[in-house]
Amino acid sequence: MTTTTLAGFDPAPLQRQARWQHAEYAFWLLPAAAYFAFGDQLALLSQIAITALFALSLDLILGYAGIVSLGHAAFFGMGAYTAGLMATHGWNEPLAGLAGAAVIAALAGFVTSFLVLRGSDLTRLMVTLGVALMLFELANKLTSITGGVDGLQGIEMKPILGQFAFDLYGKTAFIYATLVLFVLFWLARRIVHSPFGLGLRGIHLNMARMPALGTPVNARLVGIYTVGAAYAGIAGALLTQTTQFVSIDVLSFPRSAELLLILVLGGTGSLYGALIGTVVFMTAHHLLSGINPQYWQFWLGALLVLVVLFARDGVMGGLRALARRLPGAAK
Repeated sequence: MTTTTLAGFDPAPLQRQARWQHAEYAFWLLPAAAYFAFGDQLALLSQIAITALFALSLDLILGYAGIVSLGHAAFFGMGAYTAGLMATHGWNEPLAGLAGAAVIAALAGFVTSFLVLRGSDLTRLMVTLGVALMLFELANKLTSITGGVDGLQGIEMKPILGQFAFDLYGKTAFIYATLVLFVLFWLARRIVHSPFGLGLRGIHLNMARMPALGTPVNARLVGIYTVGAAYAGIAGALLTQTTQFVSIDVLSFPRSAELLLILVLGGTGSLYGALIGTVVFMTAHHLLSGINPQYWQFWLGALLVLVVLFARDGVMGGLRALARRLPGAAK
């Protein structure tokens, strides 16, 4: 018998969607395989894991809530500088740095969310871009705190939990970044498959009708925007801790624009699209820049055009379409 709430909501469909599929288990075995297969590329793999978390943070607000942003790097940069400044002032335990970065970025996300939610998508683009540009210039001016264009240096991280020191080969950094990515992905997955996440999907599809269903639209948008900011801050902190350096580039507009390209490539509103898009984008970036350092952006642009033309909703959408065509697939 199906159990329903007093409001008539049936949680069974959400519970079925929340169950892990076999393909998901296989996907999360890939980092372990990559660790052994590409042991000489662990620094690149760590950057992929960190960027995947950053892309995941934007997918939460764009793919599920429909909040467009051109300044998401603001939260990434705040997390990076928070972890770096904490480390330079003696708070150099990695997990404490992640917590501090999450709190600062979440607070910034909560405060700015009331500006972002005003107006149309174009207004949101301008507000998010404006906030990011102001923070970039502020970091550029406050050289005594941020290091300016020279970057924040002198960062030394303690071993994780007092046991696992960061090594020159990047083994600890890769395992650390991947574990943080997995834990936060699991949490994000729980969020989007909850009634809260279902409400976000409804807001994305038709914001005007959701209040009639009793959904507090603004409260949910503020909530997910704050969560997305916290995720971005943690990603920035991971970058600082694994490289032990912070440059002003973490607040730059190209970083936000690149993130949008990753989501277009992978597909929005699926969580896995953010991860797959990151892997494809950064792998193509690495290989193409090595083959043709001068014109690699041309080939990367051609790849993006092909994905848009032949894989609707990105790589993830293409994989879904392929799965539906396989023998035995549910119609």
